[in-house]
Amino acid sequence: MTQPPPPPPNQPPQGGGFGPPQNQPPQQPPTPPSGPGLGKAPAPGYGYPQTPGAAPQTPPQAPAAPPAPPAGPPQQQPGYGYPQTPPQPQPGYGYPGQQPGQPGPYGQPTPPYGQPGQPGYGYQPGYQPSTMPMQPQAGGGPGGGGRKINAQVAIIVAAVVAIALIIAGGVWYAGSSGDGGKDDTASSGGKDGGGDGDGGTDQKGGDGGKSSGAVEKAPADPAAKVLFQVPMPAVSKDDGTAEVSGSWLTDKVYAKSGVAEVVGYDPDKGSKKWTVKLEGPVCAVTPRVTDDNKTVIVYEPEMPTKAEPAHGCTQVAVLDLDAGKKVWTKTAGEGPISFDNVTISGDTVAAGSTEGGVAFDIAKGDILWSPKTTDTCYDAGYGGGEKLVAVRKCGSYDARQLNIQTIDPKSGKVLSEYKMAKGIEYAGIVSTNPLVVAADVGDSAGDGSGISDFFSIDNKTGKLLNRISAPGDQYAARCDSITKPENCKGLAVGNGKLYIATEEHEGSGESYSQANEVVAFDLTTGKQTGQRADSGDDYTITPLRMDGGNVIAYKRPPYDKGGQIVSIDGASFKQTTLLENPATEAVRDVESSMSPDYSELIYANGHFYMSEVYASERDSTDDKEYLAIGFGTSG
Repeated sequence: MTQPPPPPPNQPPQGGGFGPPQNQPPQQPPTPPSGPGLGKAPAPGYGYPQTPGAAPQTPPQAPAAPPAPPAGPPQQQPGYGYPQTPPQPQPGYGYPGQQPGQPGPYGQPTPPYGQPGQPGYGYQPGYQPSTMPMQPQAGGGPGGGGRKINAQVAIIVAAVVAIALIIAGGVWYAGSSGDGGKDDTASSGGKDGGGDGDGGTDQKGGDGGKSSGAVEKAPADPAAKVLFQVPMPAVSKDDGTAEVSGSWLTDKVYAKSGVAEVVGYDPDKGSKKWTVKLEGPVCAVTPRVTDDNKTVIVYEPEMPTKAEPAHGCTQVAVLDLDAGKKVWTKTAGEGPISFDNVTISGDTVAAGSTEGGVAFDIAKGDILWSPKTTDTCYDAGYGGGEKLVAVRKCGSYDARQLNIQTIDPKSGKVLSEYKMAKGIEYAGIVSTNPLVVAADVGDSAGDGSGISDFFSIDNKTGKLLNRISAPGDQYAARCDSITKPENCKGLAVGNGKLYIATEEHEGSGESYSQANEVVAFDLTTGKQTGQRADSGDDYTITPLRMDGGNVIAYKRPPYDKGGQIVSIDGASFKQTTLLENPATEAVRDVESSMSPDYSELIYANGHFYMSEVYASERDSTDDKEYLAIGFGTSG
């Protein structure tokens, strides 16, 4: 799993435990959306006739390096396929000798866990095709007489056996090639922001992989054009880095946080429809949007100054995204409480902190429940969606007890509880229904991703169904579980399965190519299903969310291609291309600066939006940077 971004520079301490950057400057009026070269026509799609001309005599030079991203997230590197120092080849997934022994039958007691370095229940380091018995040889049995078979029959028999072996392994390659998935079929094996804590689930799990209920359809032409781009807001040198997390999409508006404001843009044109000014910078958001297009944010009551660089994230506000206004703003507790995270479940807004959790009625802002003075534990954070799940912390740092509680959103009553092993400090809520939790057991992930294992838990009883080991050097998901347990990326949950991206490894194409896959774990058995969706050489595939029974994924491109949005069929794992970005240099520079690990990506109805979560001070000589960019197909 990938390394986390370094802390933003010049970040002052914040009350209420861990928190986002607080030292933001006053907002400067943003310039109208513009950008050199971004609005030009996209490059011709795959297979388009090329202009006659002499072939280059030398290999093409790599384009100039893309502009450096904000100081918050890490420096982005050119996409795979860019000339580089040859990596040492590593065994790919399914390499012989990687498969450990299988766990006991379902229902048996879970093996002890919590010790670093020990494989967990359901541990499977990567895809491995199963084998099947060889078919009897023609004429090889008793009474066969040793008759010879002709060449045609031998070829047919060999082909049938080969196909049977491929099917038994759960992998069917349909025209896969090294072009990064330019075919609609590669191989099988919205409005919520695309990164919700339910893992993007649109339905309850357990339907056996049926892909019904999908709403995203493939256009006649997936080639996309740039719809608009939003310039990065100005940040002064003294303030360093400002948090600008938060983006949402409805049928009427694409909304994006700026410095101490939230702005609504026309989803197609990018023109401003409304601006909600805030007294201070945004601290915490949720990608969740209600059926009537409301969401919730947390922000500071004042802008930071040198004398007072942080005021606490005390203001909880519900926004009406269609109307472009604050419905209400509330605080809670004495002090008041400074919150680290916020989410929505049904008609309840829940905000967590080191001082405990508070729930508000989403319509009027009335407090439904809050911490008691006698509490010895506290709700550090919540996962929302179909259920409301709390990460409740008890004990001291060196003797931490973490409890995962499904609670009634209205009353705060605990409906079920699962106690994690002692010593686990943080947990991420991947999905609330079915309930899937991620944790770094014994700090064994070793990569800062916050994930070494996943826990499938029965919502009704609180019993552990399965523990799935996901070593950090093999799987690429991550959770910001220290302060924002709902913020998990690189995975999705649906069809009774956990879909997760693998780390990159050596590809199958030209020398030094890289690739990865999306694989599936069955939440009932804890084992891999044998299915996988390949990225194609020099692409990196990342699940964004569920679409009914299908998985919507983003393919981060090599340095000379445009990124893609694909739909992975939940049953067959066939990939269908929904959108492909232009491959012009100006567009590639912007796209390459926004990693799916550290940026916000939303796809819905032929529209794809990418945005940053940090804004930083820039030198006048720096290349132009963008807060957000929107793409769209004509279909």
